[in-house]
Amino acid sequence: MHKVVFFFDVDNTLLDNDRVSAALREFLNDEVGEHRTTTYWKIFEELRSELGYADYLGALQRYRSKFPYDSHVLSLSNYLINYPFANRLFPNSLDVLDKFKQIGPVVILTDGDAVFQPRKIERSGIGEAVENNVLIYIHKEHELADIERRYPAEHYYLFDDKLRILTAIKKQWQDRVTTVFVKQGHYAEDTKEISRYPDADISIDRIGNALEIETR
Repeated sequence: MHKVVFFFDVDNTLLDNDRVSAALREFLNDEVGEHRTTTYWKIFEELRSELGYADYLGALQRYRSKFPYDSHVLSLSNYLINYPFANRLFPNSLDVLDKFKQIGPVVILTDGDAVFQPRKIERSGIGEAVENNVLIYIHKEHELADIERRYPAEHYYLFDDKLRILTAIKKQWQDRVTTVFVKQGHYAEDTKEISRYPDADISIDRIGNALEIETR
């Protein structure tokens, strides 16, 4: 039983995933043209609605079924797998992880697929920074029993860019969790969506501001 455990999301919390998506869109335009790029992103959004998380490789598989003779598919796959994710970390992301490691276990808690998300965490250096304490679920807000089993603690801190996720977990863990809303990325900028939920316990404009947070 730990006194406190710190959970961090990845996309748009520690890593600028919006820039990754923008780079992929530009690469697709250059490789396959605007029409097929639009088709890929349409598939991507349909799949995200079905799964509840972003699945770039899954979308590529579906794209391939529509264009089975498109020789660019391999280059798209290589581009994703070999993307330099370390260059897309937000400023001070690793410093923040180091700060909280001095207090208690730091764990990556994220949604995603079983191939691309682990690859992203590895290549960005985030996995090594947290000593490979990584949990990846389809819907993490539904998996609190397993999370508690793996990392039992008196109190938790949760850093995430999605107020919906923070609210769902706060409702279950209540006073056992301090929710930290990291206002980065397109989810955090969606004022209509944000207005549907109560404020998090703490809000910060960027992940680097977490260096100023004093824990219990």
